[in-house]
Amino acid sequence: MAFKLNVNGHTTSVDVPADMPLLWVLRDVLNLKAAKFGCGMAQCGACTVHVGGQPVRSCMYPVSQVGTKAVTTLEGLSANGTHPLQQAWETVDVPQCGYCQAGQIMSAAALLAKTPKPTDKDIDTAMSGNLCRCGTYLRIREAIHKAADMGSNAAAKTVQTAGKE
Repeated sequence: MAFKLNVNGHTTSVDVPADMPLLWVLRDVLNLKAAKFGCGMAQCGACTVHVGGQPVRSCMYPVSQVGTKAVTTLEGLSANGTHPLQQAWETVDVPQCGYCQAGQIMSAAALLAKTPKPTDKDIDTAMSGNLCRCGTYLRIREAIHKAADMGSNAAAKTVQTAGKE
């Protein structure tokens, strides 16, 4: 079945089964590799992307549910890695293995879009569905605060306008 998708600001058509998870459309059909397969049960957050500005677990999100909503992946936050979260992640040196980081950043971007100056509790609540086996949670929280200080307005604008063409 053919689906017309708006991914990272570009309209594309994919011919895939309606029940194919969005993660596999992104990774295997569109060659966007940032979102990762973790648990396959929407429990770990490694596959988090935005659909219509909301974070979703793409491993369990059928492509047929996307409809006309814009899809944003880590690759779509900024063309050159200058999104405040990407810069903060690098400055704080958040990742160890890095496997979960795309999902972590996408969840953090959704948080900053709604709450430009989050408290520790806001961050802990928003990020609770993202698991990190390396345990970099304190650095993740620090990076989110740093991104908020660097330009939460820019972060929110990027999330809200990504995929609108």
